[in-house]
Amino acid sequence: MRHPSSEPARDPGPRRQIRFCTMPGGVRIAYATVGRGPALVVPAAWIGHLELQWQDPAMRAFYAPLTAHRTVVQYDGPGCGLSDAWPGRRNLETAVEVLTAVVDHLELERFDLLGISGAGAVSLAFASRHPDRVGRLMVYGGYADGGRIASAEVRTAVLAMIRAHWGLGSGVLADLFLPDASAEAKVQFAELQRYSATAEVACELLAHCYQLRVEGLLDRVATPTLVLHRREDRAIPYRLGRDLAARIPGARLVSLVGRSHFPYAGDSASIVRAILEFLGEPHGVPLSERRPDRLTRRQLQVVAMVAEGLTNRQIAHRLGIEDRSAEGHLERIRLRLGVTSRAQIAAWWARGAPRD
Repeated sequence: MRHPSSEPARDPGPRRQIRFCTMPGGVRIAYATVGRGPALVVPAAWIGHLELQWQDPAMRAFYAPLTAHRTVVQYDGPGCGLSDAWPGRRNLETAVEVLTAVVDHLELERFDLLGISGAGAVSLAFASRHPDRVGRLMVYGGYADGGRIASAEVRTAVLAMIRAHWGLGSGVLADLFLPDASAEAKVQFAELQRYSATAEVACELLAHCYQLRVEGLLDRVATPTLVLHRREDRAIPYRLGRDLAARIPGARLVSLVGRSHFPYAGDSASIVRAILEFLGEPHGVPLSERRPDRLTRRQLQVVAMVAEGLTNRQIAHRLGIEDRSAEGHLERIRLRLGVTSRAQIAAWWARGAPRD
């Protein structure tokens, strides 16, 4: 398998710092910080690699608007990416232990939490136990009972496939998690999974997701909570997100359009706007940026595709133009907006640029 970072990253966007913290048992956890302002902690949701994932334009575009208001903290889970392996079986308690180690290492007395997918259950467990430390809690694509994600037969089959053929399994998971992504993006995600973790770790993590249960903790969550879920999410059924919101006292549910499980795929701008609104941060665009003639209709189309994480070649293919024409559009957009990177263009779109 080729190294996922064999091609140099372009437009790296916000600069991140990667460091390590050591847990009481000696396991080293790699974490990254980027942005400014109060902390927004995003626990590890699945297999990841802090360095390689940040090369994905779609991921950078998702986090760029958030880093303008928050210091985003992410970490690689044990056995994944840059973190050490975990000595023993993992469960909800060990996942909460890792989250606690990271925030304690950073001396975060109070912070906001964004729990994505299975990390939603971890975030809920932490918030229920430490209501004084979590200001606001956001759960995207989450669930309360991992046993309800799929039937026992399906769960067994998926785990067996990953264990028998990680190459095939990683591709199937890419189709499941990112159905709206391009074929190229799916291939890259499959390679990222294989590079970031072994088949054994992948099986253990997926089994862990199926075993997560936090139903008994939900009525003890006192933190203001926002639940976001795409109606056609192919990995975690929408009904589980709706049920989650109904069980958390005072929780607000935001239903979203789309099939992709990860928030940076597809229409990520609507998710970012909902998060910023919930955090009480301004996400409107200054009046000077709302002029209808600021960008042409075609340029607005290109901006929307940049926010989706499409490359120049993919934009050109979608619009039926040559690659250099797409590059020309990007250059004129940068000049008109007064920005220098694709991440800044995506951030402008996410803040509420005119959609006409």
